[in-house]
Amino acid sequence: MSEASPYAPARATVPGQGLPSALEPLLLEWLPRRRWFAGKGSPLTHLGVVAETELLPLPASGNQPGLLHLLIRAGQAPGDCYQLLLGVRRTLPPHLAPAMIGHLHHGPFAGTTVYDALHDPRATGLLLEALRSRARVGGLRFERETEQPFILDAAPRLITSEQSNSSVVYGDALILKLLRRVTPGVNPDLELPLALAREGCARVPAPVGWLTAELPGDPDPYVLAVLQPFLRDADDGWQLALARLAVDRDFTAEARALGRATAEVHLSLARALPTVTLGRAQLAQMVEGMCERLDAAVKAVPALVPYADGLRSAYTALADLASEGRTWTAQRIHGDLHLGQCLRTPDGEWSLIDFEGEPSRPLAERRLEQPAVRDVAGMLRSFDYAAHAGRPWPPGWADSCRAAFCTGYAEATGRDPRTDPVMLRACETEKAVYEVVYEARHRPDWLRVPLAAIQRLSAGAAGAAGAAGAGGAAGAGGAAGAVP
Repeated sequence: MSEASPYAPARATVPGQGLPSALEPLLLEWLPRRRWFAGKGSPLTHLGVVAETELLPLPASGNQPGLLHLLIRAGQAPGDCYQLLLGVRRTLPPHLAPAMIGHLHHGPFAGTTVYDALHDPRATGLLLEALRSRARVGGLRFERETEQPFILDAAPRLITSEQSNSSVVYGDALILKLLRRVTPGVNPDLELPLALAREGCARVPAPVGWLTAELPGDPDPYVLAVLQPFLRDADDGWQLALARLAVDRDFTAEARALGRATAEVHLSLARALPTVTLGRAQLAQMVEGMCERLDAAVKAVPALVPYADGLRSAYTALADLASEGRTWTAQRIHGDLHLGQCLRTPDGEWSLIDFEGEPSRPLAERRLEQPAVRDVAGMLRSFDYAAHAGRPWPPGWADSCRAAFCTGYAEATGRDPRTDPVMLRACETEKAVYEVVYEARHRPDWLRVPLAAIQRLSAGAAGAAGAAGAGGAAGAGGAAGAVP
């Protein structure tokens, strides 16, 4: 980094085989309580260091922070790998008290307090400066797009409402998303926005910078963070829908515009990246995966048992069409589309964000070409979630939004998703099954929402297809991740 930089990181430390003995028990207790920790329900007894980089050394005196970047393995290899940015101070200022992880009483940092440094403007300011100057610290690589504006004099603040990752906003100009659970390989949350920016698609904020880690023994780097423009005064689609429901206002105009925006992103992705044709063999593999996930869901959530055969028929109907010679085009898609992944600016324009895909699925699977209707199904589910969040549920609200979304999508592409009811039903069914498992594990009070859709989607191909043709399968609506 530049010698003139106020943030001059120290060199990387040599990765160890384990955490300092005083730090490991603190993290073993702290990690399972994080919303982004995926290993809930299983005991966490061991942490292994994948990479350890000292960004700021702990001063010998005073109360300036030390800063440690960690990639740690939760449990025995090959357990999940998590990214941590830890601050170390001799005295923790009051404004950082909520970020405290614990006190160290022995070892090289005895007498200090360890905390989540993403709450510390000093630490998050360092990350921004490192991206601006394209710093190299150990295996960490801070990169930036030269043609994108870069503003450094903006106060950073941590967004506290996220689940799978963490984001820091710099003033009203930039937002840095740090991926918490990471894996080596090309991450679609960077890959797809870069491809869309180079295609000239204005519906997705273009990456300004990104952070990767290159580690010995791993042929592919880890993508750790992505910096993008912050859409000031934009409304989150989920919150906007709830606000309309609260005052019994129509949302169809917004849904129709969102359908057009989604279609524009799909068209740009199809131009920017390869597409493939799904024939009988590919559909057979796709349906096999759907059935396997259904079987696992039925075992995990007994409430699905009465509907299992009807749900499976949604998948086998798709395989039957493929066996008759029907083919589909597959392309790169968003992968986890719902109202919470959409932002509407004051001029009424929609943008799509967070292209990571469903974090629970393997990276290679998230990078596969998929039928574009998977994204459509995710949004149709999202409207249903929003409608059920109101009290009472307004009759017809979700159906009207689904129909408007599909109409807007057709206006941009010339292809109405409702004209492919078998694929649409299969994708909605798969999404609803995923939601049932998610809600049963994490939010039992919300389980009623996907179960209501499960009842209708399992009713049979003819009934479900007919409902889809009228604006989406009855009872379909938002992805589980769309609900706070």
